[in-house]
Amino acid sequence: MYEPNVVGDWQEYDEHAGLRVRVHRLEPAEPPRGRDDAAEGLTYFRVRVTVENRGPGHLGIHLEDGQVDVRIGPDGESAFLDWRNSQFIEGFDVYPLRRATAVLYAAGPEPSLGVVDVQVQLRVDEEWADRRLWSGGLGPADPAAGTAPGAVREEGLAHQVSAFLREQAEEGSA
Repeated sequence: MYEPNVVGDWQEYDEHAGLRVRVHRLEPAEPPRGRDDAAEGLTYFRVRVTVENRGPGHLGIHLEDGQVDVRIGPDGESAFLDWRNSQFIEGFDVYPLRRATAVLYAAGPEPSLGVVDVQVQLRVDEEWADRRLWSGGLGPADPAAGTAPGAVREEGLAHQVSAFLREQAEEGSA
């Protein structure tokens, strides 16, 4: 079964050798140019999306409005996206061993921010890449969701890695 990436994980694209992307720094933040009136009563947060080229040649990257979708809460409701304050990657050539980062400002009701899903679909050299999904959270968890902020399901990869590292630490101290 397909599982989403955890916020902070790199995801490589098979169709573009050396290209990888990650969603990271999911954190509370106020936008630089002031709040949008439509976000009255909502809590702002910032999401960074970084594209890195580890391949042999440059790639033309587009990550603009409409290519990032942010969903919050256990029901996956759409977050308010502040396009005016967000910074996108618009037609930028990412050369080998270089990165480009987009900064997206979004807002939602504070109780729903314990579960945040971010879906990204890059356009690379005028071709659409596959969609990728990252899951995380910030602030207090939604009690209806039944998970702590940033948590993943018990059978998820993050849980397996944590359990392995705990076992290794216990064996090392014995």
